[in-house]
Amino acid sequence: MDERAGPVAALDCGTNSTRLLVVGTDGTVLERLMRITRLGEGVDATHRLSPEAVARTVSVLTDYRTVMDRHGVVRARLVATSAARDATNAEEFLSASLDVTGVPPEILTGLEEGALSFAGATAHVPHEALGPGPVLVVDIGGGSTELVAGELVASELAPSGPRGAPASVAAVSLDVGCVRVTERFLHHDPPWPDELSRARRTVDAQLARARAELPPLAPGGLLIGLAGTVSTLAALDQRLARYQREAVHHLVLGRDKVAHWLETLVAEDSRARLARPGMVEGRADVIAGGVLILDAVMDGFDRDACLVSEDDILDGLAATLL
Repeated sequence: MDERAGPVAALDCGTNSTRLLVVGTDGTVLERLMRITRLGEGVDATHRLSPEAVARTVSVLTDYRTVMDRHGVVRARLVATSAARDATNAEEFLSASLDVTGVPPEILTGLEEGALSFAGATAHVPHEALGPGPVLVVDIGGGSTELVAGELVASELAPSGPRGAPASVAAVSLDVGCVRVTERFLHHDPPWPDELSRARRTVDAQLARARAELPPLAPGGLLIGLAGTVSTLAALDQRLARYQREAVHHLVLGRDKVAHWLETLVAEDSRARLARPGMVEGRADVIAGGVLILDAVMDGFDRDACLVSEDDILDGLAATLL
């Protein structure tokens, strides 16, 4: 028997949340956890990770190490994304992360982040959801948004099983995310119309660059949305009093529904948003910026619907360890 056989773990230190996925040797999910830590708080303005943000994130990583030990994890990857990419003092955080987890941390490039997100998001897409042409994945993070396009290669597994890897992907990383857009533009709660207009112009300009860099994408193809903004929007739409993965995963959000929620959320303050079933603490103040990005992506790429995926970069990372 391979003495290295055993559960594996993926840890993702994002701008807004810190997450853990533990997977068994057969691919069974043993644990999936998320905590809002706001590692990237203030990074857009200061280009530094604050001591408070680092402490919050390292504390959660300490707890996650305990969970990994309980499951007998034998291999792990720990990655950091936009906030760490942009921070001049990221090494301090990486060193502290290594100390508490024992896992050498990696700062992913935007392209690496996008490719891993694509791999995770498309592994179990229902066959009936697939259409002609490339799949477009949008991963709306706190500090950046990754757009990844690729054709899927059908596997020989049963229709309910995972698909093959994409033959190739093209990825663009944009410097807009729910936290970055909020901190840079949405200074009032609720945001003022001129703040929303400036934010939308900036996002649209970034998307124009993305369209120029990605391969041609026919209107109406499959769009898959990832990360907290999209899953929270799905939970809001379902009025979920508590998170239920099965109610969110592979839910379809139409363009008119996304536009409706954007109009609703930008008219409310954070307290009103937090009172809604489906909203979680730590996301109410940045959800409007995230939904603005999703709405702009659907308009810019002419997508009538967004397939919500709870499989994401964590699943892509775990797959590299199995």
